[in-house]
Amino acid sequence: MSLFKKIFSTQKKESLDKGLEKTKTSFFSKLGKAVVGKSKVDDEVLDSLEEVLVSSDVGVNTTLKIIERIEARVNRDKYLGVQELNLILREEIAGLLSETNSGDETDYSIPKDKKPYVIMVVGVNGVGKTTTIGKLAYQFKKKGLKVVLGAADTFRAAAIDQLQVWADRVDVPIVRQEMGSDPASVAFDTLSSAVSQNADVVIIDTAGRLHNKVNLMNELTKVKRVMQKVVADTPHDVLLVLDGSTGQNAFEQAKQFTKATEVTSLAVTKLDGTAKGGVVIGISDEFQIPVKYIGVGEGIEDLQVFNKMEFVDSFFSNKA
Repeated sequence: MSLFKKIFSTQKKESLDKGLEKTKTSFFSKLGKAVVGKSKVDDEVLDSLEEVLVSSDVGVNTTLKIIERIEARVNRDKYLGVQELNLILREEIAGLLSETNSGDETDYSIPKDKKPYVIMVVGVNGVGKTTTIGKLAYQFKKKGLKVVLGAADTFRAAAIDQLQVWADRVDVPIVRQEMGSDPASVAFDTLSSAVSQNADVVIIDTAGRLHNKVNLMNELTKVKRVMQKVVADTPHDVLLVLDGSTGQNAFEQAKQFTKATEVTSLAVTKLDGTAKGGVVIGISDEFQIPVKYIGVGEGIEDLQVFNKMEFVDSFFSNKA
């Protein structure tokens, strides 16, 4: 299993292990019940495994892909014992994630040829969007990068104020206007300010409303168009933040936002408080959009760069 022989940051790995504890406990409890009394992987075991994966919020389509992969292994190897099932699952889930998350990123890297590097953050209210922005700003600043935040969620005074709190905490500049201001105007001012300050990274918060998809689409399109007047080809990344604890609802949010705008990466938050961590696997596969960050705790260091090998290793390690 050289695939998994990788030296992880001890602190990051411990945080990830702890963050996935509820998901692991739930998953392996269900899996144990599904294979009790069985000696080999047969149709009955596969049917039970399918139920376990679906009930663990991996998603129906992704579950079927995993089952197909395991069926192919059973047909090829002729006999597989249930004691090998964990290892097989580990390998096949890693393989599935590899198809979307091509690289094993380990730090908060940005392209050197794009300055400022502009990230537009989207997602419904309450998923941890502003907190994710604050933690991202912290990580980029820790790398020695100059960061500017833009409070373009102007429909809620609380959103502007919350982003201000994070800007103060991380000690990075923020561009804001009054509640009700034109979001595109805030984005324009943010990029103009970032260029004048020779900033490395710009993170733009946007409104999290899904009740009218057409309005959302028009608004995000306008924000993009106005930003491109200052820096061409922006935004460089459209980051969709999803609350992992909502399980299947996160799938629906991803579906709506990918229809409204071109999402290029995902952040899945609040994995530490839920048994629904399997949603990371399903969303990554279903939408073929790389998961870039995961939230595994409330601490400022608990937003991690998603690394598929670390995730799978933690998911299948130290099980009871």
